[in-house]
Amino acid sequence: MKSDKNIRKIIHEKCSDYYDEMEQFLKELVAIPSVMNKAEINMPYGENSAKVLDVFLKKAENLGFKTRNIDNYAGTIDIGEGKPELGILCHLDVVDAGKGWNYPPFELTKANGKLYGRGTTDDKGPAVSVLYGLKAAEETELIKKPVRFIVGCNEENGSDDLEYYCKMEDLPEKLYTPDGQYPVINIEKGMIRGKFRKKFSDFQSEKSILKIYGGNTVNAVPSEAFAEISNLTEDEINIENGFSYEILKSSIKIISKGVSAHASTPDNGKNALTALIELLSHMNFNCEASDALKSLSQIFPHGETNGEHAGVKCSDSKSGSLTLVLSVLELDNNNIEGIFDIRFPVNFKSEEINNKIQKTLESHGFEYQCILASEPHYVDEKSEFVQTLLKVYESLTGKKGNCIAIGGGTYVHNTAGGVAFGAEMPGKEYNIHCADEYTVPEEMILNAEMTANAVIEICG
Repeated sequence: MKSDKNIRKIIHEKCSDYYDEMEQFLKELVAIPSVMNKAEINMPYGENSAKVLDVFLKKAENLGFKTRNIDNYAGTIDIGEGKPELGILCHLDVVDAGKGWNYPPFELTKANGKLYGRGTTDDKGPAVSVLYGLKAAEETELIKKPVRFIVGCNEENGSDDLEYYCKMEDLPEKLYTPDGQYPVINIEKGMIRGKFRKKFSDFQSEKSILKIYGGNTVNAVPSEAFAEISNLTEDEINIENGFSYEILKSSIKIISKGVSAHASTPDNGKNALTALIELLSHMNFNCEASDALKSLSQIFPHGETNGEHAGVKCSDSKSGSLTLVLSVLELDNNNIEGIFDIRFPVNFKSEEINNKIQKTLESHGFEYQCILASEPHYVDEKSEFVQTLLKVYESLTGKKGNCIAIGGGTYVHNTAGGVAFGAEMPGKEYNIHCADEYTVPEEMILNAEMTANAVIEICG
């Protein structure tokens, strides 16, 4: 490798020396709640997104880099002139704080050897590490080919920042993002999100389901759901483990508790919504809503995550099995409406999967609308680019490097040849998109080293 032991030692020392400055800069970035907001003049994602981009680019300028703000959609930080040999991609936008934090979400808190705050791992912390890793690499004077660091502001809400960028510039052919995990993610499953609905004519009857509400995030297993029912006795409810109920003025409220998980790994959770549907489908109602719930219990059986009863079960050797989550459902007045999330293997097409689940839903009397269809993403693991990244990982960690497939999507999902390289270490949970998201100082330094060594290997 070009970055031999002596060079790696120099880079480690440089990145370690930069750590205090890195932590202080991350503190500044976390304090900006760069959640997508209403567009304003020259601020397509709101004031805070524009602010965090400006702060980041000014820091890069102060470190001696050439920068460019692309209309507050994204920014570029360059080493060298001409067509970039390598591109590195990070995002500065974050998701909402949500509930359940033990530390202030938009204030960097150092506790228990960790750095807590929204964006510390997804993706502000890695962006800081990339910036200082580039600085360390530049100082070795070993970079011979141009490198471009791209920071965007809309990864969490569709990545149309990259669409805008690509109207102005081409993405480098060699492209990676620390928006995933090590060693290298080269396969990302395809995704379908669909909405279904059914209207009722006799909503109110002697024994009725008045209301159902469950889930508020399409890409997560719902951890709570509830229903309001009328004219059933407490004996008829037959509550089981995982459920509770409240007696209201003119109805009974049944509450279902589950365990949340990302939609790409639904087996890690327990779906409170499908559990509630299953419970209600066995109760003695005489209304159209009950019939609809029985259909949903057949299509989305509680505990099933492979889409078998929805007619979409499939798998391949490269990326594993399809996953399906019924994630959102609302029943009120004379209407029921729900949303599901599917992650499907790399050897299949969205049209094929979508047609199958549409057929299943319509056969049960539901109207269907596909609201998102994204094809799988695949990069050959034998490519020189991927193999170089794996060797960098091995040289810095002493662990075997390998490619992995995921059900989630990273910032490079819709690019031609991008892969994810970091920033999460294998087997660790960083509470991304959840309360108490964190990173650790040692890994911020390591991520900077990964950047520096990768840049030298590819562009030296």
